[in-house]
Amino acid sequence: MDPFQTPLVYLKGVGQSRAEVLKKELALANFEDLLRHFPFRYIDRTRFYKIKDIQADLPYVQVLARIVNKQVVGEKHTKRLVVMAKDDTGLLELVWFKGVNWIEKTIVPGQVYVVFGKPGFFNGQAQMAHPEMEVYSPGAQRQGNASLQPVYNSTEKLKQFQLDSKGIQKITSTLLELHARDIRENLPLYIIQKFKLISRAEAYRNIHFPADARLLNEAILRLKFEELFLLQLKLLRNKLLHTQKFKGNVFGTVGHYFNDFYHHKLPFELTTPQKRVLKEIRQDTQRGIQMNRLLQGDVGSGKTVVALMSMLIAVDNGFQTCIMAPTEILATQHYQTVKNLVGDDFIEVALLTGSTKQKDRKILHERLESGDLKILIGTHALIEDKVQFKNLGFVVIDEQHRFGVEQRAKLWRKNIIPPHVLVMTATPIPRTLAMTLYGDLDVSVIDELPAGRKPIQTLHFYENQRLRVFGFMKREIALGRQIYVVYPLIQESEKLDLKNLEDGIEVMSREFPLPDYRVSIVHGKMKPVDKEFEMQRFIKGQTQIMVATTVIEVGVNVPNASVMIIENAERFGLSQLHQLRGRVGRGAEQSYCILMSSHKLSHDGKIRLDTMVKTNNGFEISEIDLQLRGPGNLEGTQQSGVLDLKVANLATDQELLIKVRKTVEQIFEKDPQLALPENQVLHHAFETKNAGLSWDKIS
Repeated sequence: MDPFQTPLVYLKGVGQSRAEVLKKELALANFEDLLRHFPFRYIDRTRFYKIKDIQADLPYVQVLARIVNKQVVGEKHTKRLVVMAKDDTGLLELVWFKGVNWIEKTIVPGQVYVVFGKPGFFNGQAQMAHPEMEVYSPGAQRQGNASLQPVYNSTEKLKQFQLDSKGIQKITSTLLELHARDIRENLPLYIIQKFKLISRAEAYRNIHFPADARLLNEAILRLKFEELFLLQLKLLRNKLLHTQKFKGNVFGTVGHYFNDFYHHKLPFELTTPQKRVLKEIRQDTQRGIQMNRLLQGDVGSGKTVVALMSMLIAVDNGFQTCIMAPTEILATQHYQTVKNLVGDDFIEVALLTGSTKQKDRKILHERLESGDLKILIGTHALIEDKVQFKNLGFVVIDEQHRFGVEQRAKLWRKNIIPPHVLVMTATPIPRTLAMTLYGDLDVSVIDELPAGRKPIQTLHFYENQRLRVFGFMKREIALGRQIYVVYPLIQESEKLDLKNLEDGIEVMSREFPLPDYRVSIVHGKMKPVDKEFEMQRFIKGQTQIMVATTVIEVGVNVPNASVMIIENAERFGLSQLHQLRGRVGRGAEQSYCILMSSHKLSHDGKIRLDTMVKTNNGFEISEIDLQLRGPGNLEGTQQSGVLDLKVANLATDQELLIKVRKTVEQIFEKDPQLALPENQVLHHAFETKNAGLSWDKIS
């Protein structure tokens, strides 16, 4: 029996009422949960810092200093106590904003104190706010253990039950005393030796009660490694099982359609990344295993061409193919792109969306069932539910986040041998995140724009430079170009949104009056018919300016639109800004993205706008986005639950993750069944639901 599944009520010093409140407040139910409730920081009581060695990024530190003077500054709200303290290396400023009068009485100038707090800097001066003060007495034994003390998350409610950080520290200590010896190893010995990891029991002991900083770091490394390792083990095992279970059609020949297209129809030379991806797909489709590949590339990097060429290989081998898009607008757009690429009398391409008329649908369905129609493009909903293919061999799915793993599986039921699947996404996902989120897919990347595309120029203007921007817009319109102006949707208040938009529109109509200028307006409150009407006017070039809230449909393609103006740009996330920018730059003309913001920018807001100005590379942007927001908030990851990582952090532990993934790949290459004696412990992990520390947390 695994002692770590024991309910907390049975731990010495917990009891019924404390067990209930721990479960309610922190979701800690059993010994294992408590063991995995890690400290979120540590207090270093092991050494005294000299004032000159203090840096802003240090955690809590202690200093030995003599009080020079004290004064109360400011009135009412701004009232604060400022105390100067010094040692033989410099001055430290101590500040209190609360309890000013009481602390002022207790502090004695000339006296030496142990000052303990989180250092910061203000105007170049080392400073601590609300430090703990203790009169220094060299003879007396210092209180508390002189080591790194753990600090745990607690809540107001828990504090009423004496379960503040100190209280949690106490019961955790009891748990480790009683059960540290029961913590079982869950990594093979050769892995532990190869990466010089400490044992699992030691890691748990030292993450809670580190003897020193070195051991703390060892403990964190060991637990991060284990967490990422078990996650990758699980993902790659699923992938392996998938390969064994699902055979794939072999596309043995490259024939007439592909060659003819490549030599006579391709409007431009393929970029190196495009060629590389085609080759990867080509190899996948010859192995007799179902392909599952994620193709990432910025808007305009030429993913559709690669998808089409892969589809033509399928057609050359006698199979049918389809492209599925999330919305009708996108499906129609793919249809147009593909039609333009293949020309008129080369191969038949059909479109199936909600607006396809009933009698046309009937003909379509018949031709798909007979196998005459080789390329179908449409919306997910229709292709999934209604369509019967004769022999579907290759499926392209556009825009992954809206398309879960379950939906991918639905397609396979249509065939005895499942089709090869290529998932395309224009939202660049950092490599490490792709390894975790789509661990069951192979990832291909197109990271270079086709020749003839000029990179979009991005500029950042403040509110007071608005007239310059209007002047610029008028010049572009005079050149026959079109312009998007986008306003953010602020969830809190629709009234405010509409007011912002209406103010914007009013200014626009004053600056760009009829009959010289025409403006289209699209916002969330409009009926779909009206939206579509306005969009069409803009697409046809009847209006020069499109003012919209962020509902510009993903992927709308207006080659003549060369300027994207984003109002209140500081309110958008990085990936959103990058997605919006991708709406322009579709034609041969130089395009521009203009970010308008107020002067008041937060630190992160400034980084976001600067990043946009600095780079067009979606992958760089997604890496910075990951650092700013953390992995839990990246698009499409909240619901996946894969990223419930306790110790590892995908933004900062990328190198470790790549190492771990390679290691797991090598293990499966050598021992796909995990049957070798040295891998027994891993095999065990899959057999028992909770081997030592459980797996259900990861799945």
